Amino acid sequence: QVQLVESGGGLVQAGGSLRLSCAAFGRTFSRDTRAWFRQAPGKEREFVGAINQSGGDVSYADSVKGRFTISRDLAKNTVYLQMNSLKPEDTAVYYCAAGLHVSREHADYDYWGQGTQVTVSS
Repeated sequence: QVQLVESGGGLVQAGGSLRLSCAAFGRTFSRDTRAWFRQAPGKEREFVGAINQSGGDVSYADSVKGRFTISRDLAKNTVYLQMNSLKPEDTAVYYCAAGLHVSREHADYDYWGQGTQVTVSS
């Protein structure tokens, strides 16, 4: 079992920045790829980005490329999502997920956090 706990969400004005954190507990070695997804009201959950254990394989959705950065601290078992130049369309609940390999498909991730709300005002 892997438990994931997200934090860092909040309300920010357009153009601002936020950093989300995802702390992992339990048998984290069993699923060492981490991903971020988001879900806006009335929309499907969509891929944001993912990173493997070494950090050598990183993938981003086109909508966030150049604005968002994923990083991880292996010693702290924590993954971060630095979000810059935020737009109102980035408003969503952001979820952290754990899986075996980098993938854009939410079905490839076995463990999920509870989510953290990000709201970007115009």
